[in-house]
Amino acid sequence: MKTLITNAHVVSPDVEIQGGAVEFEAGKITAIYDDGAELPAADEVIDAGGRYVMPGFIDIHSHGADRADVCDNDLDAVRHMAMKKLQEGVTTLLPTTLTQPQDLLEEIAGTCAQYMENQEFAKVPGLHVEGPFINKANAGAQNPQFVRKPNFEELKRIHDICPVTVFSIAPDVEGACDCIRQAKEIGISSSAAHTSSTSAEIMAAKEAGLTHLTHFGNAMTGLHHREIGVVGTGLLDQDLKIELICDGIHLCPDFLKLVFTVKPIEQLVMITDSMRGSWIDEGIVDLGGLDVVVKDKQARLKDGGALAGSILLYNEGLANIVELTDIPLHQLVKATSWNQAQSLGIDGVGKLEPGFCADIVILDKDFGVWKTLVDGEVK
Repeated sequence: MKTLITNAHVVSPDVEIQGGAVEFEAGKITAIYDDGAELPAADEVIDAGGRYVMPGFIDIHSHGADRADVCDNDLDAVRHMAMKKLQEGVTTLLPTTLTQPQDLLEEIAGTCAQYMENQEFAKVPGLHVEGPFINKANAGAQNPQFVRKPNFEELKRIHDICPVTVFSIAPDVEGACDCIRQAKEIGISSSAAHTSSTSAEIMAAKEAGLTHLTHFGNAMTGLHHREIGVVGTGLLDQDLKIELICDGIHLCPDFLKLVFTVKPIEQLVMITDSMRGSWIDEGIVDLGGLDVVVKDKQARLKDGGALAGSILLYNEGLANIVELTDIPLHQLVKATSWNQAQSLGIDGVGKLEPGFCADIVILDKDFGVWKTLVDGEVK
């Protein structure tokens, strides 16, 4: 069945067409039309009404949504999370685990593998394993009870159950670089997280295969004039991709403006780092065995007040960056989809062009989500 999205403000990496159209069939995009082009007959027409039509968002770091959490180790929780993410415009998702015991992480991997066998909502190509190989001094909202030394065999056991697309590790802990190197050999990308690393330690990890920095600016060494730390290295290096929580809380607005000014857009990856407190107004929820208070659009540990993931909705993060910067949408869209797909080797998504999956989000001009399509089906 051929479908056309007409009267669309089409936005894709390096492409922006007001009044354009997107054609797709059998789940794949078959053509993009300029304003005024003669359009073919179609079995179904979706009039976008001038709204933005963009590649579906790819959230590579999300623990949960709407009271559901990956670490619940419950198939219905994963399904509910994947369904709610569609309402944020997310069409591809990496369920993200927490620092937990190995046997539980393996069980969670099995549960996520079950969802992957029948992906009803957002697509899940694999997992993001955050921890447990982190620096306990930088644990933040990760449960320090379960922090342990890097062990590639543990990571591989998880990977053998459900593909691990990316894992987050502290490069400054003993054995980290060996683990990063071994992970790269089997196709797992690595990201620096919850770390006291120096710049030299980050560069050594990069040499071993490190490609990302997790929730940039948070739970890592900051920029100092005598040691630039993880933050300074992330800004200076032109290869490392950095994850950004664009809620204006984890990174203040001026810091976000700084990053988007000095770092090439091709190296930026917008995430939510959302937890089960997203989609609720306020209350107390659990995160990896720790109580978290959700209030005033923030999630903080009840004991100590540290930020504990976010309650950010993906489309709201994009709206924040549009307001803060003058970067055109056809560039910003790289940070919502294309960079993620390229970096992690997720084929066929992240652009609106022939041959790509019809994974599409249609946004109102205030960036509210109007419709989300996965493989050409409205979800």
